[in-house]
Amino acid sequence: MQPVLTEVNLTERSKPSREYPSRPLIGVGAVIVDGSRVVLVRRGSPPARGEWSIPGGLVKTGETLKEAVTREALEETELSVEPGDLLELLERIFPDESGRIQYHYVLADFLCRVSKGQLKAGSDALEAEWVDRDRLHEFHLAEPTLRVLLKAFAMK
Repeated sequence: MQPVLTEVNLTERSKPSREYPSRPLIGVGAVIVDGSRVVLVRRGSPPARGEWSIPGGLVKTGETLKEAVTREALEETELSVEPGDLLELLERIFPDESGRIQYHYVLADFLCRVSKGQLKAGSDALEAEWVDRDRLHEFHLAEPTLRVLLKAFAMK
């Protein structure tokens, strides 16, 4: 006899796990630039909990990349943004101590400008701050993050 799959079972089975995923997960980053400054958030969840980075997160099913970046920016910074050009498509792969892939993201980072709001750390962000380009080194950013930020400043 075939097992009957209920709606709850289907939802639970189809939801990808962030940790030790069966395939890479798609995420977005909001590179929010205003003149010589950019928004950074201190991550509230793994991977990279406690580290400074670009606001962003995972794309939801049925959501476009630009819709996702707009939503994530609002959730993490309380800023409404208008996403512009795709800055970079990159991978972030985090192995565990044994070498197994614990996290694997494919990230689309977009250049964004603020349309309204005041910067404040939202959900999943411990802190949010406008950071001048000359102070980026103080935040010990991952190399891919710094590369994307410098690319954004060069495009402005």
